[in-house]
Amino acid sequence: MTQGRQQESPEFRPHRVVVLALDGLLPFELGIPHRIFGRPKDAAGRCLYEVVTCSIRPPGPVETDADFAIRVEHGPETLATADTLIVPAFYERGPVFEEGVLTEELAAALAHLRPGTRLASICTGVYVLAAAGFLDGRPATTHWADAEQLQRLFPRIKVDPDVLFIDDGDVLTSAGVAAGIDLCLHMVRRDHGTAVANDVARRTVVPPHRDGGQAQYIERPVPDPQQAGTTTARAWALGRLHEPIQLRDMAAQESMSVRTFTRRFREEVGISPGQWLTQQRVERARHLLESTDLSVDQVARDAGFGTAQSMRQHLQAALGVTPTAYQRTFRTSPQHV
Repeated sequence: MTQGRQQESPEFRPHRVVVLALDGLLPFELGIPHRIFGRPKDAAGRCLYEVVTCSIRPPGPVETDADFAIRVEHGPETLATADTLIVPAFYERGPVFEEGVLTEELAAALAHLRPGTRLASICTGVYVLAAAGFLDGRPATTHWADAEQLQRLFPRIKVDPDVLFIDDGDVLTSAGVAAGIDLCLHMVRRDHGTAVANDVARRTVVPPHRDGGQAQYIERPVPDPQQAGTTTARAWALGRLHEPIQLRDMAAQESMSVRTFTRRFREEVGISPGQWLTQQRVERARHLLESTDLSVDQVARDAGFGTAQSMRQHLQAALGVTPTAYQRTFRTSPQHV
């Protein structure tokens, strides 16, 4: 797999992200990769990514689900130049959605892809990757409203309808609409580190990381706005991640019982307080491993894991790498800001 990280050299070449525009595409989702990957630059001011849009036909108009079409200047041969392919959502119903098979035109276009190209989808774009066989035996997600249909058409895929995105190494999938932003920011973070991804998020005016999963957005009773929330407790906890934090202490910040606080927390955040704390500590550890020279033991203490062994287990579960390997990655490659 070709990675986005580039070494300082005369041969510098930005990582090429090719976005596949299909009939019935949603303009919002089409714009996400351009917005997120068009921002990151290295210390010399060079763009770390090049984003190109292509069609499965020669240059020309592509229909959208809105009252306008877009003109795409690149044809399917552009897919052969992709380091990363992103398939945004589209709603042109046909064999891909109804039978789980590619059209001849789409199959011929995807045949241009080079082995090792990183693949990603936003929302219903996952159907293209699934129909092409790229997701067989892998975990994947899509918009929660389409998850059941995806699982029915492609029983070999392990569909998870609750998460915002899934990173399975060289194949990544996201839930619907704005979850594409989460996925693209995650890819920037994976390629170039937390600082670069946070800068992109700040410039885009979106959170660098959203808590919970898409399950929290599925229709259900809305929490009573007159009831107390958990914002104060979360802010309190973020200020002392390096300390042991008990659930009863968080509940006390809101003057709630543990039971009421836990229920209210899940309503607002979508996950349990314990899961949320682990997520925040993993993010804290990532930042320290990337941006400081602290030892693994020191990072474990400052992030609130207590021991290096505990942090190793949590980072392995969350990122698939050990703290030492993660730190080595960001110590052997130039840092971009």
